[in-house]
Amino acid sequence: MQNVLLPMLAVLGLVLLILMSSPAPAASVDLGNGFMDHGVATPNSSHRGIVATVDGEGRNVVLMWLLDHRGCASLLVVDLETGDSHQRTIPFHPRSDSPFASILSSKNRYYTHFASHFLEYDPATDEFTFFHETAPQMAMSMTEDDNGVIWAATYPQSEVVSYNPETGELRDYGQVYTQNWAQYPRSIAADDQGWIYFGIGSTASQIIILNPESGQASIVLAEDERVQAYATVYRDENGKVYGTDGSEQDAAWFELYEGKATRITAPEEQNPKSYIAGSQDLFHRSFPDGKMLHSCNLYTRKIVVEDPVTGQSKELPFDYISEGAHLMGLATAPNGTIAGGTAFPMCFFNYDPATDEWTNHPCWGQWNVVVPGNDRFYVGVYLGGGLLEWDPNRQWVPLEDSSGEHNPRRLHRSTSPEIVRPSCMIVHPDGKTLILGGTPAYGHTGGGMLIFDLETRTPTVLAHEDLLQYHSINSMVPLDSGKLLVGSTVSAGTGGERKAEQAELYIFDMATRQIEWHAPVIPDVSGFNAMLKGPGDLVFIFADRKEFLVFDTSKREVIHQENTEATLGYTNFQQGPRVFVTSPEGDIYVLFTRRIASLNPETFEITMLAESPVAIGPGGDYLNGRIYFGSGSHMYSYGVEE
Repeated sequence: MQNVLLPMLAVLGLVLLILMSSPAPAASVDLGNGFMDHGVATPNSSHRGIVATVDGEGRNVVLMWLLDHRGCASLLVVDLETGDSHQRTIPFHPRSDSPFASILSSKNRYYTHFASHFLEYDPATDEFTFFHETAPQMAMSMTEDDNGVIWAATYPQSEVVSYNPETGELRDYGQVYTQNWAQYPRSIAADDQGWIYFGIGSTASQIIILNPESGQASIVLAEDERVQAYATVYRDENGKVYGTDGSEQDAAWFELYEGKATRITAPEEQNPKSYIAGSQDLFHRSFPDGKMLHSCNLYTRKIVVEDPVTGQSKELPFDYISEGAHLMGLATAPNGTIAGGTAFPMCFFNYDPATDEWTNHPCWGQWNVVVPGNDRFYVGVYLGGGLLEWDPNRQWVPLEDSSGEHNPRRLHRSTSPEIVRPSCMIVHPDGKTLILGGTPAYGHTGGGMLIFDLETRTPTVLAHEDLLQYHSINSMVPLDSGKLLVGSTVSAGTGGERKAEQAELYIFDMATRQIEWHAPVIPDVSGFNAMLKGPGDLVFIFADRKEFLVFDTSKREVIHQENTEATLGYTNFQQGPRVFVTSPEGDIYVLFTRRIASLNPETFEITMLAESPVAIGPGGDYLNGRIYFGSGSHMYSYGVEE
């Protein structure tokens, strides 16, 4: 089924990327004490599962789990005859969580499991007819057994939940398999005898067998048989389940039946039983009457339905209420505006303080780190560690435009597996080199470095083994010597296993591409999350968001240390956080989660300037006397001169 859906999703993404929007007024609000609320950067939601089905009167409807910065707060229902839409509020707090799996059952009920709650929606009554709290946290796969019982296998520790819609009984099996890393059970299946099987990854693949009566679990793969991949299972029409260890080549296959695993060669013929189920990208487009949901665009708020019998299609506008997408990175662009990106959906935004107007476009990837340089604006992209270059003085032209004159243009598509989730980027003082760091692919431990030559368009990728093994780059600054000071993190890629004891600082020689010195400098640090070049040989650093350090690069030692937890709190947080903010005059500011402070570069004193009325998430930049930052879906600013 996923093979059928992928082309459909690609078309949907292409349509979304081509669209452009006109500037819209922001109507900024004065919050007092120097703070301004400039409004929602991207006033849209994204879906976490779409299904075409019918309501209680047999009318074609589309159901969509809607995600905005709060998490999944509602289910959107669109009537395909009229285009009328309404939202059903999720009956529990989403806790910033959202579906990663859902299923439309054989009885036409729509299920998901997130925020540690199992949830049932019945299109016939247009109501949530069941919900119940469970062990943490969200389903990564769901299925239906032959008795109509719904099953979910959940992240992060392979908890299993079952729900019988006939009796209304929910059974929480709890954690059935233990690992010291977050598990992704991305496939689950039941044989015709009721036994449950699911595959996990990505640090080390495994297939788990669950006895539905006793709740006892067993594993299929011995430790030396596990690979860094996702094990997968599927239910066959013959009543049995088949699974593989996830290897790209020479995969190990198993026949799974009545709680037993038999090693086999790859099945010559596979006949997977069809379920309307999938990940957060689920897009089921077939209505019972044969009509097809061609596209459903939450950005343009339009649905296109095709009738295969007549060959005609109909476009319907629809609407919904959204509190907006979560802000990721933002910074001052060379044209005197504030620019950045949101997720989800992945959109570019641009705010002009002179006119108080927003411009918004769908964009490629999640803009984790943004850095102005020269007359351009550079972006480090998740998923994959790609690079974009935006020219703010040219018209926006999406990557899918056939003209080839793209703006932003893609400099580098992917640095995976070395970098998947960028956390920092610098434009080197030579003006022609970008350096990107971040954490690696899912399940991997140790991130690399991307050095990109803007003149030759040549990438150089260094793996963690070329730097510090099992460390990733968390922060970095260029030094006057042409070298870099780099701060590491021992956090693994998403779902990976931590393998290093503590983070370190190191000096990296750009000429030789070698580390010439490294040390932990202070104990018990998991990551150096922010850096700023200070006067002379000094660098200002934050470790674990609460330890302020002044590091002398010539002496290679910490000359000042201060814990801010009790006085100013933790520094702000995002995947590309931008903790330090500087003015053109050289003033230095520090963003904490609830406070804005100034830093004296001579005495190292940090002085609070103001208490923020909102939690500061992604840090931003300085422009015309104001510090811009994000919180949830809104962008705010603080007037330091006020």
